[in-house]
Amino acid sequence: MDRSLTIFQRQFLRQYHQIQMADRVRKPCDVFINHRGIDTKRTIATLLYDNLSRLNLRPFLDNKNMKPGDKLFDNINDAIRKCKVGIAVFSPRYCESYFCLHELALIMESRKKVIPIFCDIKPSQLRVVDNGKCPAEDIRRFSCALEEAKYIVGLTFDSLKGNWSEVATSASDIVIESLIEIENEKRLLKLNRRKIPILA
Repeated sequence: MDRSLTIFQRQFLRQYHQIQMADRVRKPCDVFINHRGIDTKRTIATLLYDNLSRLNLRPFLDNKNMKPGDKLFDNINDAIRKCKVGIAVFSPRYCESYFCLHELALIMESRKKVIPIFCDIKPSQLRVVDNGKCPAEDIRRFSCALEEAKYIVGLTFDSLKGNWSEVATSASDIVIESLIEIENEKRLLKLNRRKIPILA
């Protein structure tokens, strides 16, 4: 994938930012970054957040968007429901986190476009472990979401061989393309609604 933004992508981002700034009902984010903090917060998650912010997008990263006193589940759930794209950064300890699995399940249940990044782990290695602390219904939800996410084409990254900046740039490019697709689909839907006569 080309490392520099195309003219079309730059124009889209400029127009998209203008539309978002004019939008009176500000959505909390365009992109939700789902990650295991202990594995990826200081690397890929923060790089993604910074890249997307520089592009005038509104990414959601818990430690960047929340402040002391915020209700954790309320803010995260709201951000997921209102985002357009979810990035799931899978890592070796991802499946140990109730929060990661809860976020992933909500992203998948909300039918958001998901961009998986497999950091130092293969999709086949991702499994929900039932340690007896989690309700059976949550285990079922988490397992379904994880199985669905494992079969979405994503980016793979080996931290011993790869460049964090390159994977963040690639993921940012995919986010831009996804947002363009989503906006085009929305416009097409609006156009089709106008063309269909309303029967009384």
